Amino acid sequence: MKFIWLLLALLLVCAWIGGFVVYHVAGFAIHALLILAVISIIIRLFSGKRTV
Repeated sequence: MKFIWLLLALLLVCAWIGGFVVYHVAGFAIHALLILAVISIIIRLFSGKRTV
């Protein structure tokens, strides 16, 4: 019975660490994509062809 509690505790700790790492990486990726999108829009506005 103690083995089940130990296994459950290890599983929860691994899930907690995994979630911590995944959400930080995902947060960084979202911010990086937003910055790239803003930069590409600015470049497009200043160097794009003018349609009149």
